[in-house]
Amino acid sequence: MRDTTAEDLALARATERRQARSRWLAHAVLGLGVLVFAFPIWITLVGSTHDVNTIGRGDVPLWFGGEAVANYVSAWLTGGAQTRTTLGVPVWLMLWNSLNMAVLIAVGKIAISLLSAYAVVFFSFPGRMVCFWLIFITLMLPVEVRIIPTFEVMVNLQLTNSMAGLVIPLVASATATLLFRQFFLTIPDEYVEAAKIDGAGPLRFFKDVVLPLSVTNIAALFVILFIYGWNQYLWPLLIVSDKDLETVVVGMTKMIGSGDQQNEWNVIMATAVLAMLPPVAVVILMQRWFVKGLTETEK
Repeated sequence: MRDTTAEDLALARATERRQARSRWLAHAVLGLGVLVFAFPIWITLVGSTHDVNTIGRGDVPLWFGGEAVANYVSAWLTGGAQTRTTLGVPVWLMLWNSLNMAVLIAVGKIAISLLSAYAVVFFSFPGRMVCFWLIFITLMLPVEVRIIPTFEVMVNLQLTNSMAGLVIPLVASATATLLFRQFFLTIPDEYVEAAKIDGAGPLRFFKDVVLPLSVTNIAALFVILFIYGWNQYLWPLLIVSDKDLETVVVGMTKMIGSGDQQNEWNVIMATAVLAMLPPVAVVILMQRWFVKGLTETEK
């Protein structure tokens, strides 16, 4: 009896030690991953607080300097155009344009995807699945593949250099339609039957039943689609030449000069830090809804 108890205790302690080593190893790997991803951001943050000569020499310290206020004010108000021959675009304007574009893309994608998925799931009409598969096939045709005909359409509609031209080609989303369709298929048929008994029409059922059940999914998709819209580069670069509509992602690349022109890397780094703030704020503010939308399955 004593031998058996001692063996069980020894086995339990050995198991605890293995689990402790596994936890330490997992935390070490996670910590290393955080360092790898966070170190460039730290360098950017620190570089935005030093003068242009320090950054220009490649001598980037690991701690903050004393030029933070000047650098951020220069980026915010002028886009760092004081020492360049080209006219810079204020970062506040680029951030405003990017924010408008990202919000409109996210809201537009969600609205269209909700309605299209609702029609495919809850309405019976000839060619319903054909319509769904036609939507699904567009996943194989991203904007980069169809960019020339899309640009021609925008030119013919005279939507170049406009917010509508920035947003409309990016609004349709087969991915969001697919996700909402899969979610709607899990809604019990009893809900539909109860709505019919109560005399609720399609719009009322959509508003009173489907939308409340979809809140967490909408929130999760909003975060993903907002970041997608915020990070757009190729389409805004092609469709917009008006400085008043320039987005921050495109603007940062234009702040990097070519040839013998000296780059204001301190201002560019300050712009990069400012460009990270809105997406980070959206993720932090909607983190709880984002996680629930990705993990919650009960209706």
